[in-house]
Amino acid sequence: MSSATPTLSLPGDPPGGRRAVWVWGIGVAVYFVAIIFRTSLGVAGLDAADRFDVNASALSTFSILQLLVYAGMQIPVGLMVDRLGTKKVLTIGVVLFTLGQLGFALSPSYGMALASRALLGCGDAMTFISVLRLGARWFPARRGPLIGQVTGLFGMAGNLVSTLFIARALHGFGWTTTFVGSSLAGVVVLVLLLLFLKDHPEGHEPPPAEHAGAAYVRKQIAASWREPGTRLGMWVHFTTQFPAMVFLLLWGMPFLVEAQGLSRGTAGELLTLVVLSNMVVGLVYGQIIARHHAARAPLALGTVAMTALLWAATIFYPGDHAPMWLLITLCAVLGSCGPASMIGFDFGRPANPPERQGTASGIVNMGGFVASMTTLFAVGVLLDATGDNYRIAFASVFVLEVLGVVQILRLHAGATHRERDHHVVSRVEAVHVPA
Repeated sequence: MSSATPTLSLPGDPPGGRRAVWVWGIGVAVYFVAIIFRTSLGVAGLDAADRFDVNASALSTFSILQLLVYAGMQIPVGLMVDRLGTKKVLTIGVVLFTLGQLGFALSPSYGMALASRALLGCGDAMTFISVLRLGARWFPARRGPLIGQVTGLFGMAGNLVSTLFIARALHGFGWTTTFVGSSLAGVVVLVLLLLFLKDHPEGHEPPPAEHAGAAYVRKQIAASWREPGTRLGMWVHFTTQFPAMVFLLLWGMPFLVEAQGLSRGTAGELLTLVVLSNMVVGLVYGQIIARHHAARAPLALGTVAMTALLWAATIFYPGDHAPMWLLITLCAVLGSCGPASMIGFDFGRPANPPERQGTASGIVNMGGFVASMTTLFAVGVLLDATGDNYRIAFASVFVLEVLGVVQILRLHAGATHRERDHHVVSRVEAVHVPA
């Protein structure tokens, strides 16, 4: 495939336009709130340790359980989106993650707080795939890479709210008031969703879904998994996303404060830099991939290489603390992990027909969260086992990066050849469809 070949626009493509932006924007608002709730623990980790009197392993269990539920729900949610449509799935998700955030605010014990984070993870799991499906239903296929990156950008804006406002609110208003107040955002987006969101524009209804049941589920999953592009997308997501996720979701603040000797304020500013870098890089990656599809693998692998290099330079710096310029560079590079993980969907999307987009996206999205969950657990266990030695604990990142790179290199050739075949077939069918 030529590197400058744009995604083909087929006669049945949705038209896009202002109405599409408005409807899709409601879905993005839901995802924005879900990210605020998901990442709020990242700036409240030290407060949670004091509130529930837990050690590093128990603290990491909050995020591990949340991600375990999230990852485990990805394929079921993909099937639900393909079967029920976006609006119903998003509605369920908003109700669940709002109840989870409210429960976390009011939990009197560690066990109740764990259950609340699991509920939040379940609702959060229903948002991103639904919003991707919404974009595919309302915008032409050629807009897919940019729509995906912009969706991720607004998600990182939610992370920015956590790092800037949730942290300050915790300091000023306390635990309960901060988390109860933030849960009201879920109520607002639920009202917008129920009043204004539509699954698809008029005249672009999807074909009737097949009968439900075990046979349908097996067929959807098996057909999606057989596509090399789906598996390649999953491993790209697996390899690129998790270093930044682990840093932002839980261990970045303790690492910067306890291992690097920074104040909470300075550490919060560095976490904010990760988010801001993510937003800028996301726009750049989206534009590049929309114009040059062959850039997908080099961008993903280049991001992994730069992340590994800066991660190693920081944790193995020969001194008690890494210099500030190195920490700033690390955080700026970590900002590219989120946009690079979105490239996984750009491999999975063209490999599957519209009726399997939700299922395929669920498989892809599961990759990064499995990696994040594994690393969160490993870091917590290694910190407890080594007396809070962050160098050893954070070195666990390299194991998963090597595994992921091997799989990407193994699958890339077959996936791109298969995608080229799909592209040729689509072009022939488009030429023969009457106007």
